Amino acid sequence: MDSLIFQLIPALWLAWLGYWGWASRGNKPAQRTETLASRLQHVLPLVLAVALIWAARIGWAPLDAWLWPWQPAQYWAGAALTAAGLLFTVWARRHLGRNWSGVVTIKRDHELVCDGPYALVRHPIYTGLLLAFVGSALARGQWRGVLAVALVLLAFWRKLRLEERWMRETFGARYEAYAGRVAALIPFVL
Repeated sequence: MDSLIFQLIPALWLAWLGYWGWASRGNKPAQRTETLASRLQHVLPLVLAVALIWAARIGWAPLDAWLWPWQPAQYWAGAALTAAGLLFTVWARRHLGRNWSGVVTIKRDHELVCDGPYALVRHPIYTGLLLAFVGSALARGQWRGVLAVALVLLAFWRKLRLEERWMRETFGARYEAYAGRVAALIPFVL
């Protein structure tokens, strides 16, 4: 199992990271940016989640325990979910264009994007990354994956609440109307 875990899924994540770095060129300049202390409040849980999923062993039996007897089908289902989630983030990133930032930011001449993947959920990059983490955790098949997904969800929920406050301050009633008709993370649910 470990040979599978440490080949295809990390390759998907590495390809995604390469694209993400390349695509971040040429963004609009920031008008307002979150502080480093604020950023660390969602980055550190994400780093811990990555470590939980990718470490060969955690060394604490309850987290290293299997959720169920491991089967190759769960690995391939996890790989498919990981790929689907990462592709969804790429669609959202491309659709957002020069308004994108990895830091909570309001750009100069910021535009409110409400179509494409943003018509399905208000934060499709977080949705896609959450799905990719679920897929990676499923492929891992251990309790630590559940903890990792919970950390990712909490980190993104904290970050999106800050983004939403800034978007409401910037776009007012337009953003309120958008938020009233489009779910934050899970289409039609949350």
